[in-house]
Amino acid sequence: MPRLRFDYLWRILWGVHNRPGIVPVSLLYAVLTAIGFVYLYPLLFMAITSFKSPEDLLNPMVQWVPTQLYLGNYIKAWRVLDYLEALRATILVSIAPTTLQVVVCALIGYGLARYRLWGKSLLFVLIFATFVIPPQNTVIPQMLNYRYLNLLGNGLALLIPAALGQGFKSAIFILIFYQNFLSLPKALEEAARLDGASDLGIFWRIALPGATPAFIVSFVFSVVWYWNETYLTTVFLEGGIQTIPMQLAKFTQAYENLYPSGMVNMFDRLNEAVKMSGTFLSILPLLILYFILQRWFVESIERSGLAGE
Repeated sequence: MPRLRFDYLWRILWGVHNRPGIVPVSLLYAVLTAIGFVYLYPLLFMAITSFKSPEDLLNPMVQWVPTQLYLGNYIKAWRVLDYLEALRATILVSIAPTTLQVVVCALIGYGLARYRLWGKSLLFVLIFATFVIPPQNTVIPQMLNYRYLNLLGNGLALLIPAALGQGFKSAIFILIFYQNFLSLPKALEEAARLDGASDLGIFWRIALPGATPAFIVSFVFSVVWYWNETYLTTVFLEGGIQTIPMQLAKFTQAYENLYPSGMVNMFDRLNEAVKMSGTFLSILPLLILYFILQRWFVESIERSGLAGE
């Protein structure tokens, strides 16, 4: 009897075969919680600090729980960022090139995966080169070409490269679609050709429905990269369009212009909470986008091969 009780207790604690016990599961959750906290801590700190009133900031006893839900920081940050106008510009700069980029990269990836092309190896080398070479090394030739074509300061400076498969980080998306379409069974393609389907029809009716994970991954990553890119966007658009990250980069100067230090009391001066509010407002649309697409995005990461499988 003691032996049976010991075996039963051992199985409960450590598990048996494919059923993990309490100890391995607890250790796994502890590790995942610690890792999750490391990643979430900056976001939690930013969100909590943004709701602190000036009195809470000066009170050393107030750390994680503010004494009141203070929205004044967000009102100031909203005005300083000119949020609605900057949000409209940011969506225009990120969504339109992303849509073009994803569609074109899907076509390029399908062509590389399903057709025998002369010089395909050279094409892959060139695609990798566009990703490996830092954009700072190519921005001057690009800027000179865009100036010659009268594209500087125009939204076409972002749309045309995306339509030609040369948008921000396009090489990654081409490879994602290439890997996805490479796994498409040839039998489906051959059956469609026997039914009289054209190459475009095969791509539209057979290839695209199976590429949903690649489309979701590429769309989300592309939106984030276009959203956060300030260097190339500033150079190509010449400051004609002010996105939220651009406004955030000059937040201190804009705040001082809107709230001159000599004309406001000490509680209306720029402080850490106002800066955190502006930063949180800048990433809020991306957080909303992720929460909406979170389930499909995680599944797409696993199925598109980005997890190393």
